[in-house]
Amino acid sequence: MTVESTAARKPRKRTAAKKPPGAQKPPGGQPDLVQLLTPEGQRVKVADHPEIAEYAAYVEDITPDELRGLYRDMVLTRRFDAEATSLQRQGELGLWASLLGQEAAQIGSGRATREDDYVFPTYREHGVAWCRGVDPTNLLGMFRGVNNGGWDPNTNNFHLYTIVIGSQTLHATGYAMGITKDGADSAVIAYFGDGASSQGDVAESFTFSAVYNAPVVFFCQNNQWAISEPTEKQTRVPLYQRAQGYGFPGVRVDGNDVLACLAVTKWALERARRGEGPTLVEAFTYRMGAHTTSDDPTRYRHDDERAAWEAKDPIARLKAYLESEGHADEGFFAELEAESEALGKRVREVVRAMPDPDHLAIFENVYADGHALVDEERAQFAAYQASFADGEVR
Repeated sequence: MTVESTAARKPRKRTAAKKPPGAQKPPGGQPDLVQLLTPEGQRVKVADHPEIAEYAAYVEDITPDELRGLYRDMVLTRRFDAEATSLQRQGELGLWASLLGQEAAQIGSGRATREDDYVFPTYREHGVAWCRGVDPTNLLGMFRGVNNGGWDPNTNNFHLYTIVIGSQTLHATGYAMGITKDGADSAVIAYFGDGASSQGDVAESFTFSAVYNAPVVFFCQNNQWAISEPTEKQTRVPLYQRAQGYGFPGVRVDGNDVLACLAVTKWALERARRGEGPTLVEAFTYRMGAHTTSDDPTRYRHDDERAAWEAKDPIARLKAYLESEGHADEGFFAELEAESEALGKRVREVVRAMPDPDHLAIFENVYADGHALVDEERAQFAAYQASFADGEVR
């Protein structure tokens, strides 16, 4: 058994990455960070920041009802996520990848999509799935081990979760190229994290999408930690600037600002639909919890870092704005709390009622026409399972 040293258990202090000359400001007068709602819940005045005007126009006429809808989406998504984490801790799920802290990035971008757009997620896009109309309980089947996803991707134009890091960006690019050949005016959005941005599949996707002018939006949720690896260990420049080398625009947006995420994603999707090609959107946010429930973030990051980001909480930010503008009263928040409780109860009941999968299903579809060795292994495994029923485990 290997025993870790005491030093290895302590979170290392993060040091600022050295930036090469010119890395601080993107070209073309673009803002370093598109923000429309401050952490205190105040709308940013476009007159004082004309560089964000092009994006702000997409939410200029947003209604109080739509704002309440965004708030509801984030609250219910967070409640679902919290229930899933609890279920895993109780042994009901094998694993869970929490989105805590990333609700604004997912709800804002998800609500920017049209019904005919196609979404390619990773395995943490629970908020985007919510926006696409996927029943949240369907997301849990894979993490419980009873199915491979539980929903038909073509019903909601929302692909199954992808575990292989970064590969979905290639799928998205190919699908987007197909859209162009079909002459459709819809678009594709592919989600991935800062860790996946170092994968070769992502770089290849950037190349193909740029060369073929594919209508795809690459939406990177930069939560700053690829498991235990900070972003500065992966790149010398902000991630959105990587798009420059491939010949298409990159934008960094405040990932805890649901209005900015909604606006920038709408802008990028419309570019794609007009035939102007791909866009890279970097949603600068923070993973409040663990990478997955098998991870212990206290081993590699400090509590004060999390505390600083808790002050930028996306839900509290929008709530402050709703209250200050008189767009929501106590009745709204009380009704939403009751809805949240009902959702949590339904999630618990549905998960615990999920039937066990067929133990022999793993041997299906291994070969198209069957195989003698697979048949032999199936028979051996069936006999092993039967031994539990007769009480004679061998």
